[in-house]
Amino acid sequence: MSNSQLLVMLCVFVPLAGSLLLPLVGKASEQGRNLLALLLALTSLGCALGLLPVVLAGGTETVAVGGVSLFQVDKLAVFMANVSMLVGSIIVFYSWGYIEHYEHRNEYYFMVVLFLGAMMGLVFSRNLIFLYGFWEITALACWRLIGFFREKEYVRRADKAFLITVFGAVVMLVGFIVVYAQTGTFDLKALTGVPISDLAVGLILVGIFSKSATLPLHSWLADAGVAPSPVTALLHAAVLVKIGVYVFARLFVATFVIGEMWHEVVPWIAAVSALVSAGAALVATDMKRIIAYSTVSQLGFIFLGLAVDSSISVAGGLLYILMHGLAKGGLFLCAGIVEHNTHCKDITKLGGLIKTMPITAVAFLMCAFSVMGIPPFGGFFGKYLVITGAFATGQVALGLVYVFGSFLTILYLFRAFTGIFLGEPGSAVADHPAHEGSRGMVASVAVLAALSLAGGLFVKYPAQIAQSTVQELARSSQPAAVELARSSR
Repeated sequence: MSNSQLLVMLCVFVPLAGSLLLPLVGKASEQGRNLLALLLALTSLGCALGLLPVVLAGGTETVAVGGVSLFQVDKLAVFMANVSMLVGSIIVFYSWGYIEHYEHRNEYYFMVVLFLGAMMGLVFSRNLIFLYGFWEITALACWRLIGFFREKEYVRRADKAFLITVFGAVVMLVGFIVVYAQTGTFDLKALTGVPISDLAVGLILVGIFSKSATLPLHSWLADAGVAPSPVTALLHAAVLVKIGVYVFARLFVATFVIGEMWHEVVPWIAAVSALVSAGAALVATDMKRIIAYSTVSQLGFIFLGLAVDSSISVAGGLLYILMHGLAKGGLFLCAGIVEHNTHCKDITKLGGLIKTMPITAVAFLMCAFSVMGIPPFGGFFGKYLVITGAFATGQVALGLVYVFGSFLTILYLFRAFTGIFLGEPGSAVADHPAHEGSRGMVASVAVLAALSLAGGLFVKYPAQIAQSTVQELARSSQPAAVELARSSR
């Protein structure tokens, strides 16, 4: 087994297998369990980082057992693995301060680390059936995490999320079976450049849209705000909703040949979803629901980038996966600090917190600037490339819709910031005098805010990785890839 093959196996199975130890260690030592959870996440991140030089040098690897190809290492998989585990590791560290006063802590860390391991398995999967299996493990972990507090209404919302995402996954599995019936294989390498029917594409898209909370399968994501804030950050920023856009990129950009119609339909579906969810964010008063609706809206930009036949847009979509993950994770963790200290999520009852929580306020604003697309924050460059690519391919009306969506993003995030941190203190602040969170929690949001800014100031480096990934995708034989290769010259 080569070093690269060993690294990918460790990246997947260290968190997957290690998560089983966390409840046992937790019975003996809570501090030991917390340290082990962070060590498992950091080990997986370190392995993903170790794969970067390999793929940037043009190398690829396949891990096979018994003649069956399990995992593949390429630029797209390694890029997504690093994004997910970077934000995921910060969320695990943040959890130390947030979750320490709640019950069921052993289960919490078990599910979070299991979730991260399943994501790594999905990212590196080379087989459609393995991809589906890891997809369902993430659904199971999310179900337990969303209903973590065990209250009847919270459990109902967890059940809703589980039912919607599993329904989508089953429909997607039917799509995989249709692909197998047409081609005789589940192997993604063998399927590269192979045309598939519109029926298969439509079925697979149902699964993708359910997991990425795209209209009309979007309502579960806002309801998931009842979960602990580290969980909502994990769902909205680092891993869960990004699974959908990753699988879209893996299947419909890097693998299958699909009809030209889908390159027009998907961006418009995402555009409608983005505008509707932005409108919901403008009127919502629950800060976590505002940020959740923002996630649904921002995913539209990623879908636009990946669906438009332009190297500029695809690079922008990949870049925005990173920038949105950093910034949105920061927003949710900031909201967690506010909720943790005021016991309130209603922005009409908050206000004036910048005086007592200045670091959290500044971190929230910096992360918001990135999601808004304000230069020089990282989110600006991702959005700029996505919209520029749409204009470059002649889809002017579509590009203008997303420009309007960016304007709405500025409105609802400024509304949230002013309602939480500016003005006179509201009733919730008067009842519960607020202060900064624990050092670990504040350090986590500060790091994410700094990375959101650094991602823009040093955008050259992540942009090079994104562009290199696009060039690798362009070497496939499908028509979309031919256009990507032509436009990247």
